Amino acid sequence: MASGLGDEQDRRQARQDPELLRRLLRAKDRMDAASHEEWPVGRLARVSHVSEAHFARSFKEAFGVPPHRYLLTRRIERAVALLRDSELSITEIAFETGWKSLGTFGRTFRDVTGESPGELRAREKASPHQRGPVPPCYLAAAHRPHLTIAVSEKRRREGSDSIPANEDNEPEGT
Repeated sequence: MASGLGDEQDRRQARQDPELLRRLLRAKDRMDAASHEEWPVGRLARVSHVSEAHFARSFKEAFGVPPHRYLLTRRIERAVALLRDSELSITEIAFETGWKSLGTFGRTFRDVTGESPGELRAREKASPHQRGPVPPCYLAAAHRPHLTIAVSEKRRREGSDSIPANEDNEPEGT
């Protein structure tokens, strides 16, 4: 019995109208093609020819994440590629991938990837990797950030996960 995230997404998509899915994919494709642009729900709903509320609800049901979180994933994914494969400055990368503030880019990047843009670049440059016969789309999917929860919710959870010493119900010395 397979129970993966992909299976759940397939079940959600099967419940939706094929015409609506085609419209949602049109909006998703636009975000993919221009992830550096602003994509408020109203604009995406107009691309899909549905109401804002229906679009937001249907997008999340079809793809498992809200539109904003999907866009965030695409921006971070693009930033990782630019940090790894270009000599652009971190500031240039931040603005090129759609961020309005270097501070917001850095904070969100760290929250999603677990390291700062500079740390990621240094690590990638220190250990050059060979890209063999694996298709680029598979590599991108493997390195795509998993944003199943909001970044701010992730920060709150990480802050509350810290347990003071000797309060973890284990006797001392074990």
